[in-house]
Amino acid sequence: SHWVHLYPHNPTKVQKKEIRNITMAPTTTNYLDDDRFDGLYLNIANQTQGIEPLLDTVFSFLRRKSDFFAGPTGSSNGKDDAGTEAAIAKVNEVLKKHADIYLRDKRRKEEVELEKKKKKEKQLRRNEEEAPKKKAGQEEDVIELGEDGGFDISNNRSSTENDKNAKSSDGTTVTRRSAGESSSVKSTADEAGGEQDNAEEEEDDSPPPLGNGGTVPGKYTWTQTLAELSVTIPLPPNTRAKDLKVVMSKKHLKVSLKNNDHHENAPQIDAPLTKPIILDDSFWTIEDSSRLVLTLQKSNQMEWWDAVCEGDPTINLQKIVPENSNLSDLDGETRQTVEKMMYDQRQKALGLPTAEEQKKFDILEKFKAAHPEMDFSNAKIS
Repeated sequence: SHWVHLYPHNPTKVQKKEIRNITMAPTTTNYLDDDRFDGLYLNIANQTQGIEPLLDTVFSFLRRKSDFFAGPTGSSNGKDDAGTEAAIAKVNEVLKKHADIYLRDKRRKEEVELEKKKKKEKQLRRNEEEAPKKKAGQEEDVIELGEDGGFDISNNRSSTENDKNAKSSDGTTVTRRSAGESSSVKSTADEAGGEQDNAEEEEDDSPPPLGNGGTVPGKYTWTQTLAELSVTIPLPPNTRAKDLKVVMSKKHLKVSLKNNDHHENAPQIDAPLTKPIILDDSFWTIEDSSRLVLTLQKSNQMEWWDAVCEGDPTINLQKIVPENSNLSDLDGETRQTVEKMMYDQRQKALGLPTAEEQKKFDILEKFKAAHPEMDFSNAKIS
């Protein structure tokens, strides 16, 4: 098996006598999963652009630079091509070895995937069986967004009619209804967090803003949801993308048309945004070759905007008509945030500490327990 000799380029007679052996027999080194030469082969594969040319380079090297195809010493047995047959047999042996490894690994992967599929199907069947039981004893909480963009909370009604409506110190009205009913709490706190002037509310009988947005005369119209804004700018007919220059940043927006000389005209919008946006998720399109639509993703997707750009007319946030949403419709992170807000509002309504206040209290109690020698009787904790 020690038959392959590697020759230098144009070897001399002395070099031929000093050739070194390349053993084809198994060694202590495991080359089956050796990745040391991956970079070299990737480079060759990238240049040869095909499996046959790649293999050609390997066998061309063995043919030109070694006596691999001559076969091991004494393998001719009087036949001229016996050595070559031995070389082909060795190649087939190595090829079959790697083919067997591939098929073994493939079967293992298929078995793992099949096992995962069985477990998934089993879990789905279990969930389907348990769903009716959960639904029978479960009340789905419906959350209505308050007029200022805050989340309303639902609660079960107690025995007395007076418990239906309770007012917290921050002006939040809590409505409680019996189980199974959709219940909501509408926030009446104004933007400053103080109490609203009911007389002014009665005087303001204007309709809610269309699409919870507004119109900037001569510039654009806009609508919004809690997650994003949509700004529509009218354009001259047959406007193309190359006729526009739109520059969006986290806190600034600029939109301008180019003239026939491809120079910018006076920008239609060039102002700071009232609140930051997520630039990677914001984009713009041209619709019907006559209007530009900007979709701006809000950084804070838990608040309403009263205007798109600073200096533009604002809308009355108290007139916004929020959409109802179910807890089950929200993603995990948003649902967790909403549940925390609901808990804090309920705690405030009952005169109890919020989650953050309770956390600070627990930390203080642990500190007291760890330092009994200290007197906290006159300590003021904020």
